[in-house]
Amino acid sequence: MLLYTKCMQTPQRKPGKYTNQKPDPYLTEAKFQELKDKLERLKKFSQPKAREEVKRLAEMGDFSENAAYQIAKGRLRGMNQAILDIADHLKRAVIITRNSQADRVVLGSMVTVEIDKKIKNFQILGSSETNPMSGIISHNSPIGSALLGARMGETVKISLPTGQKTFIILKIE
Repeated sequence: MLLYTKCMQTPQRKPGKYTNQKPDPYLTEAKFQELKDKLERLKKFSQPKAREEVKRLAEMGDFSENAAYQIAKGRLRGMNQAILDIADHLKRAVIITRNSQADRVVLGSMVTVEIDKKIKNFQILGSSETNPMSGIISHNSPIGSALLGARMGETVKISLPTGQKTFIILKIE
């Protein structure tokens, strides 16, 4: 009998690695303002429209078979969650300021490096603002984390999926 009950248990999944992971708090002033504006738009325009839509569809009666109501309600729930997430992100935000002393690579630095006789520029920011194609990398990335704290003229060896690369720091702004 004991074997039977163990076989009939409902499987419990472990939460994924990134479940409920808080976003990186490091933001530039521009990104902070962008999120603030988005939150304002959601609260003033989108959420009231979604509430009105749910209210209008609720007046049609029978919630169980009203697909439009269910969809509108789900959209409103998603919007409410987005508002909570953005508000939490803004509350925990740490604004990245420009480094006046460019003797070491810090968060917010513009770094010019030489890799395999090629010159590349990187800006090291928080994870929510990365754009590797335009040279904006995260401080959590392999390159960003290896460059943090380095000085001009230093050579930094970084292990990448393509192999180990040597970065020579030419300029820090």
